Amino acid sequence: MTVRRDFQESGRSRSDLLIGRDEALIGAREQLSRGGSVLLHGPAGIGKSTVLRTLAAEYGESARTVLRCSATESESHLPFLALADLLGLALDEVSAQLPVAQRVALEAALTGRGESTLQRDGLALRLAVLSALRALAAKGPVLVVADDLQWLDTASTELLGFAARRLGDDPVRMVFAGRSDGQEYDRYLRASTPDTLAVRVNPLTHSQVAALLDHRGYGGLPRSTVREIHRTSAGNPLYALELGRALAENPTPPRPGEPLPVPTSLRALVLSRLEMLSDDARRTLLVVSAGARPTLALLHEAGRENAEAETAQAAALGLLATEPEGPAVRFAHPLVSAALYAEASAQERRAAHAALSTAASDPIERARHLALATEGTDPEVAARLAEAAALARDRGAPSVAASLGQLAVRHTPADSVPSPDEHRLRAAEDAITSGDLDLARDIARQVLDGTAVPDERVRAWIIVIDTAGHAMTEVDSVFPQALADAGDDPRLLALIHYQLAWRAVLVEGDFAECREEAARAAELAARGGDRHTELMALSFQAQTETLMGHPDAPATIKRALKEPQDPEVTVHHNGVGSARFRWLIMSDQLPEARATITTLLREVRRRGSVESEVHFLRGLAETELRCGHCGRALDLARESLRLARDTGIGEVASAMLAALAEASGGDVDRALALAREAVEHAEENGDLMYLSRAQAALGYARLVAGDAPGAVQSLRRARELEHDLGVDDPARGRWQSDLAEALVQVGETDEAQEVIDVSRAHALRLGRESVLAVLDRAEALVRAVRGEHDAALAQLTSAQDRLAKLGYGLEEARAALSLAELRTGPPGPTPAPTSYDEAARLFRRSRALPWLRRVDAATVPNPAPQPLVQQPQAAAALDGLAAMERQVAALVMEGATNREIAGRLFISVKTVEATLTRVYRKLGIRSRVDIVRLAAGRHTK
Repeated sequence: MTVRRDFQESGRSRSDLLIGRDEALIGAREQLSRGGSVLLHGPAGIGKSTVLRTLAAEYGESARTVLRCSATESESHLPFLALADLLGLALDEVSAQLPVAQRVALEAALTGRGESTLQRDGLALRLAVLSALRALAAKGPVLVVADDLQWLDTASTELLGFAARRLGDDPVRMVFAGRSDGQEYDRYLRASTPDTLAVRVNPLTHSQVAALLDHRGYGGLPRSTVREIHRTSAGNPLYALELGRALAENPTPPRPGEPLPVPTSLRALVLSRLEMLSDDARRTLLVVSAGARPTLALLHEAGRENAEAETAQAAALGLLATEPEGPAVRFAHPLVSAALYAEASAQERRAAHAALSTAASDPIERARHLALATEGTDPEVAARLAEAAALARDRGAPSVAASLGQLAVRHTPADSVPSPDEHRLRAAEDAITSGDLDLARDIARQVLDGTAVPDERVRAWIIVIDTAGHAMTEVDSVFPQALADAGDDPRLLALIHYQLAWRAVLVEGDFAECREEAARAAELAARGGDRHTELMALSFQAQTETLMGHPDAPATIKRALKEPQDPEVTVHHNGVGSARFRWLIMSDQLPEARATITTLLREVRRRGSVESEVHFLRGLAETELRCGHCGRALDLARESLRLARDTGIGEVASAMLAALAEASGGDVDRALALAREAVEHAEENGDLMYLSRAQAALGYARLVAGDAPGAVQSLRRARELEHDLGVDDPARGRWQSDLAEALVQVGETDEAQEVIDVSRAHALRLGRESVLAVLDRAEALVRAVRGEHDAALAQLTSAQDRLAKLGYGLEEARAALSLAELRTGPPGPTPAPTSYDEAARLFRRSRALPWLRRVDAATVPNPAPQPLVQQPQAAAALDGLAAMERQVAALVMEGATNREIAGRLFISVKTVEATLTRVYRKLGIRSRVDIVRLAAGRHTK
């Protein structure tokens, strides 16, 4: 029998539709799978009920009986109501099995007939609930589900807790959810079994809030607005959805620098407490809300003489944090601040900003408050805002600069110099730097709709093109219009031809045309006196020539490095610093390449340039990967991918690089998924340049996964694309030796040798020593297949030595693996593990976990007449771990760090640490080393 099985209705509560709840679900599922109970807790609106419904739907399938209750505040005073919800429909089934006294007491409590109370029938009622649950459990597993535990009536809580503490081994699992603003959830545990696991449901991250809004139909909001929704909601999904709905329904967006509009549904959560404040205290809190980093000293400067007493009153009501971090006055939740500001009148807001415009010490804050306190146009205010925007730009806060620029537009008279459109364009350029492409595009469209000035129109067109990223097919129609607006002005034409150079390589796949357009842009910029664009064009020309293997590349780099230099170009991701990095890494100068890219990354982070940060994170990850630092490379690649997805910048390139890093040091299945994603998106965007890189990454991942035919297919496609692009330098994609190795595995040795010969000719011409070494490694495999065993051994030994000297740790380890495979011969019943010791050591040093698994597979003997003898205690101990504990222990055996384990299993580092603590306790050990020793003891050699 199944009672109240109304969980099956909800296909939408399946975990595959949940966003950002993997960590909570992993722990809860593990606990429930062991027969334990779970308490979900967290603040209101955080998503406890959603997780509860998901778990109830999943584990309700295996339960014979599902009992459910959901309490409400208005009914919390009614005794036994929750108990009636839980057992009401099951009473007929179990009542006959209860002793008379228990049955009478329980029926009176559940039906309301009679006068049953805990005082009068306490013991009988307690035993009756216990007996009822045991009777149901005797017929099959029972799942008890209770939501909103904070409103559970006291009598039901007491009875349920009494039974839960005495159920013992009876198959009764409980899944509860209760509200907690901090860690005060202990009172809920009184209603559950002693082994209940408390799982906190945490706030969503920025990217998870963006995904939630998109899933619920609010995906059209600008990225800057989504960031503000995340900040205001503090990651609370209910608050985020309500804010998103209000913005979607409101045709007038908030002014730059002002908080989001708070819908009435959310204001009601805090207004009741705000009404308890005095008028003066409320005005003081409005000043706190309007300020960026308010302190008591600032409040005094703003004229709030009784700030200490008024903020203390607000803290007592739970409106301000009771334990402020440092001297700042902080709201208990950002929503309180937003609701307070939304409730204030326009006049009250202006008064608060006016007070802060003189009280604030920071010139940026003074300018912002002055603007928000001023109505209408005012040239002096606009000038102050422009100065503040420049200061924010210098401080590395381009998003702040963009906001100040938009405020300057509002206060600039139409006939002023600079004009409102000039402020708009500068704000759009700042928005691009900060990664807010949607905002930049919208501003550019505003300019195009209202100006006829050629200079302004061309700059706006360039912004539209820039925001398209690598999907330049979407803006093909822009180029004729931009050229028409530019006329014969060489400075404006240079801007357009620079973009045409990018179009040539991304859309047409023609590096030769790209090089010509870049050179033309440099020449036009020089004629027009635009040194910035000239340097950008020369840098792009140099990078293109480097990738082509063109002999003019060194000379072009020297031209790009000549004085005078532009600091912005020097650290731009398409500037001369980036061109020099690409030259260094392709020339096997890895230490210099790492130093160069590290310096660039540090500088763009200081400047707040998000697109350049994404790019340089990839560059540093690529460098670490070549050096054989796979764990470090994986962390950097994942960071780049997260940032790319948050901003929508460089997603294809970041997914491609992350695929390479995962295949080398992480999870091969994830590598395959990321590589396929990169291929798919590059094809959608018409991005031929990164399509070739994505195919190469997919081919490498397939090779590591043991899919040689699939690797051949992807790498042949990469070869075709690079040929069509005009790329001759094998150091660009470095896929040639992988293709040759895969071809050997599928029996195509002649084609493998052809790939090696063609690539070697280019590598010899360009002096690519590491490419020559990995080609020798691949050629040794061809020789081995042809029976030239001694020559193959000698070639592999030489390749490994050269790769070691060049600092290519992972490639060195791969050469050692090929040597071991060649020396050992085909797998047999008695392989020689010592042959693989060097390869295992080098892969372990590189943290190349997928390659280590390949070594492990090669050293495991085939089934032999003599079975392995297991040590029963060690085997039983490891096999007795829960699923998550076994996974963590297995990764510890591979040498993974806690951070790497967290990344692999998509859980937090804290969860890894807690899981290891349980593993140590269950196994009776003290450290990670003991796990490895215990695992080694499972088999006698």
